[in-house]
Amino acid sequence: MGTPTTTPTLAFRTAVVPAAGMGTRFLPATKTVPKELLPVVDTPGIELVASEAAASGAERLVVVTAPGKAGVVGHFVEDAVLEGRLRASGKHELLEKVRRAPNLIDVESVIQEEPLGLGHAVNCAEQTLADDEDAIAVLLPDDLVQPSGVLDIMARVRAKRGGSVLCAIDVPKSQVGSYGIFDVEEVPGVANPNVMKVLGMIEKPRLENAPSTLAAAGRYLLDRAIFDALRRVEPGVGGELQLTDAIALLIDEGHPVHVVVHRGPRHDLGNPGGYLRACVDHALDHPTYGPTLRAWLSERLELPSTDD
Repeated sequence: MGTPTTTPTLAFRTAVVPAAGMGTRFLPATKTVPKELLPVVDTPGIELVASEAAASGAERLVVVTAPGKAGVVGHFVEDAVLEGRLRASGKHELLEKVRRAPNLIDVESVIQEEPLGLGHAVNCAEQTLADDEDAIAVLLPDDLVQPSGVLDIMARVRAKRGGSVLCAIDVPKSQVGSYGIFDVEEVPGVANPNVMKVLGMIEKPRLENAPSTLAAAGRYLLDRAIFDALRRVEPGVGGELQLTDAIALLIDEGHPVHVVVHRGPRHDLGNPGGYLRACVDHALDHPTYGPTLRAWLSERLELPSTDD
């Protein structure tokens, strides 16, 4: 008789994407089009985030939206009429692109009736969880972290260390005042220098007060204890409930929290400058658009061309 095989337990089954923001920095474009549907080359940002979640083992995506933003979830709904027209026209490559999002992952939405902070948005997703789910992943759609895979590393850290695991990026000193900055220490016996224990977090500190240059990067693997913590923290300015306050409460109570430092590319899709850089970065790697864009940029910027 052969040795029985077992299926490994997933670190999380549900990935939560807070997408209730109004995208004011992109007005007037976001007057009618949710910012999460703005394309990075030819793929909406929300689809890139969904792909990352699916690749890391998530079985479903819970999108926290605002009233009137049904189009975000609508992107993942099959469009039989469009698919039929593409099929009849022999446009099979486009058909595959259109079918990709509906086949990625099960998607459902939860409405955040009022914009009461990231912690409140995450709390809205608790009602969708099964009783046996002890962790969730949270992916901020404004943060494009590539290549995908950091959630896999975070899951391995949680499996070994327990608690919650966050993603960090190392930012220049000139930018620490724009981020939540981690106070960390090395973990004895850990071979990976990019895994550290979190002692605390300071939101947008002055450089002289910053405990490090490690900033939150919009990826969280949170123990289910986060929901109890969110119920116990006090709302801040504007009545907003902050996720970082709940994480700080867990740390104070001895809940283990670690960070994984992501050393690869990361783009901020939440502002036009970061969005443009993401589009250019993706386009340069695109097999169809990359070569001509690179040549045009070289000419436009008067840089030496890579062509002989």
